[in-house]
Amino acid sequence: MFLTRPWVDRTIAVLATLPFGYVLWFDIRAGHLSVPRVAILVQLSLLIVTMLIRLPPVRVTTNPLFWVVALVASYYGFLTASFTGGGHPLVPALVTDSLSVVSVIADVYARLSLGRNIGFVPAQRRLVLTGPYRLVRHPIYSALFLAEVCVILEGFSWPNLALSLVFLGLFVSKTLMEESFLRIDPEYERYMREVRYRWIPGVA
Repeated sequence: MFLTRPWVDRTIAVLATLPFGYVLWFDIRAGHLSVPRVAILVQLSLLIVTMLIRLPPVRVTTNPLFWVVALVASYYGFLTASFTGGGHPLVPALVTDSLSVVSVIADVYARLSLGRNIGFVPAQRRLVLTGPYRLVRHPIYSALFLAEVCVILEGFSWPNLALSLVFLGLFVSKTLMEESFLRIDPEYERYMREVRYRWIPGVA
């Protein structure tokens, strides 16, 4: 399959990360970023590194809807951290800052556990069963969700909430699409039965 060739996969990875690099540079230059917003940017920036060193896939989805949702979800995350308005805090800054740090630590741990098996669109690589993947099937998304909740708590307004809910909805959709593609593989189907929860152990 054309998309599984190493040079094709690497080219796609490089092109996909260029907008991340630009928005990250723009945000750093603009300054005045709070801890929760920096947490979102750090986690999405880690995607740049892991994308560039990832392993070639065994198979990749050719469903255009899956590609669109994956691209929009990933790039939209930068927008929620960069362009949300002021709003007012719902909890003390110590709470949001602390939870933001926890989200970054959880993200790093999940990415280290996943290693070079990171994907951008639904693709089959080596199945990881260690670290947080013993508890939930999508721990990187769990960390992103926590970081996004911190953004809402730090600067609540109805427009900000709407932006964040779209972000969460996109990644929920991305999760379901990934699993519908991956569960064709019997090994992943078995993994889904053994690890029942997607994001939060014992909850969801």
